[in-house]
Amino acid sequence: MHKALCFFSTALFVATFCTAAGAQQAPKSGSINIDTGAIMTEEEESNYELLLELTAGFNAHDLDKIMGHFAEDASLDMPRGNKPWGTRFIGKDSVRKGLAMRFETTPDVHYGEARHWVSGRLGVSEWLLTGTTREGRKVEVRGCDHYEFRGGKVIRKDSYWKIVE
Repeated sequence: MHKALCFFSTALFVATFCTAAGAQQAPKSGSINIDTGAIMTEEEESNYELLLELTAGFNAHDLDKIMGHFAEDASLDMPRGNKPWGTRFIGKDSVRKGLAMRFETTPDVHYGEARHWVSGRLGVSEWLLTGTTREGRKVEVRGCDHYEFRGGKVIRKDSYWKIVE
């Protein structure tokens, strides 16, 4: 019975993962995502590593390193703005300006307690943003970024924050 239960659990996990990832067959690579325990394809492994590199770049405040991971036609949706999607930046130069605002308004910004996961061309990073604004206000807020990838580059970054009152 134990063997049957293990087989059923494994089959259910693979079927659930493949359905969530939109795959028609089991992933080929076999690497395990350390945050979720999911088996990843080669594309997902690459995208997962990209999320780790992006977080390191954000915490180093290294815009060149960050922007090296963005496609020329990338877009960025920031949490705040006068539209339902916040403020949108389109094109690599515009995205760079949008991201630079984060470092300008909160010079010591840090993204801690990070967790990442991927499914095919999509990825999510969760984090706790901490820092101090130029005006001296302490910031501590949970948030996440939804990413879309193409050819090893970010083509879309959509940021969300909790509203702290």
